Amino acid sequence: MAFALGPKALAAGYRLSAYESIGSTSTEAMAWATLGDPGKLWVVANEQTAGHGRRGRGWQTPAGNLAASLLLAQPGHGAASATLGFAAGLALESAIRAAAPSVAVSVGLDEASAGGDRLALKWPNDVLLNGAKIAGILLEAVTRPGAESVVVIGIGVNVLHCPKEVPYPVTSLVESGADLSAETLFTALAEAWIDQESLWNQGRGFAAIRDRWLERAAGLGAPIAVKIGADVFRGTFETIDDEGRLIVRAGDGSSRAISAGEVHFGAAATAAL
Repeated sequence: MAFALGPKALAAGYRLSAYESIGSTSTEAMAWATLGDPGKLWVVANEQTAGHGRRGRGWQTPAGNLAASLLLAQPGHGAASATLGFAAGLALESAIRAAAPSVAVSVGLDEASAGGDRLALKWPNDVLLNGAKIAGILLEAVTRPGAESVVVIGIGVNVLHCPKEVPYPVTSLVESGADLSAETLFTALAEAWIDQESLWNQGRGFAAIRDRWLERAAGLGAPIAVKIGADVFRGTFETIDDEGRLIVRAGDGSSRAISAGEVHFGAAATAAL
């Protein structure tokens, strides 16, 4: 099966550039941006040999996993574009539910364990399955001449494989019981994106995106630790604000808005980092 866009994505004017193997889908998308591409372009590959995540960390995409980057261009400043990651997270979570419904909801042996939701969104840009990372999202932005904001949304999903020797729990869709391909998941993702982009509405609809995201948020109301450089800030995950910043309530009642940091929940939130 080849990568393909579904009817909603095609009707909305999206285009596709697909590869069996590539260095980085986001690097390729940004190259198209520098050449003046008008946007609404998906760059997708079954294998990525030089992918990257936050803070320049490598992102492994062996053959069978999904690497997809979406190039968007819009007039005006890019302040609202910083919230696109939340729309992308919702789209990916929705796509996984549609393409692999068997892994989204647990099937337990008793009423208490049956029907639990296994998917969650971790601030700022991860998707978790049973508490383990299954996907990551990275936003990169530039401003072209004429004050046009260009954003590349990079999305990597562990479909067949998951990385080894990483300092956090990871899993893959197939390892978790799904029977699907990267191609199937991509089509579902590109379709789900249309709904979330419409709701986001150039940032004007972020309040609705925020509400949906919080309904699916991992660790909401629980202890959290955020590592920011050499410092660690601990408290309770209270919410995200209207800019997408993480709001953490400290033990003394004070709160802090955090724009970037390494988040830990559960036992890791109280352990030494």
